[in-house]
Amino acid sequence: MNTLPDPSSWRTYLVTGAEHSAGRDTETIVADALAGGIDAVQLREKATDARSRYRLGHRLREMTADAGVPLIVNDRVDLAAAVDADGVHLGQSDLPVAVAREQLGESAIVGVSASTVAEATEAVDAGADYLGVGAVYGTDSKDVSGDRDGIGTERIATVADAVDVPAVGIGGIDADNAAAVVEEGATGVAVVSAVTTAADPETATAELREVIADVR
Repeated sequence: MNTLPDPSSWRTYLVTGAEHSAGRDTETIVADALAGGIDAVQLREKATDARSRYRLGHRLREMTADAGVPLIVNDRVDLAAAVDADGVHLGQSDLPVAVAREQLGESAIVGVSASTVAEATEAVDAGADYLGVGAVYGTDSKDVSGDRDGIGTERIATVADAVDVPAVGIGGIDADNAAAVVEEGATGVAVVSAVTTAADPETATAELREVIADVR
């Protein structure tokens, strides 16, 4: 499963969502993002049923494997196993990290969403490989409670200082504000609409990578 670069090398991370893709299909968006140099792809697709995600997951698995880019599945450990993904990203209400590892194997990449230092340290102690920290600037792409929405770049700094695994900033991030997230200690940024709604997703991905490269 995990023979790819580890999360510390990720600079740009695409979270998919056809409902945020301006009428285009997810495969087209992912193909463009891969061409633009995306470092990781997360299959999310909350608006579709499990069988549709399964079918899409197999297609994305082929695309990402050909590009040498890890495929991560949001929430669903069973779906990650079914499509032979490289790992899973867990929310605070999802299965524990240890259970995900038991199901997917020790080589699987397991990420966890965290909005506070307490959540972050608990996840790392449980064996998380990376953290998704946010929502940094607030988000319209997913349902986030008020105390987790718009936590600010300062929280990125406190989380990054408290843990020894990569912290990826997420939530309202685009090429105009990504630099501040990385300057505060994030190894990279995860985006949805910054790529999926862009007129040219390939160029949007490349521009985001360039912004982060300039900071790092």
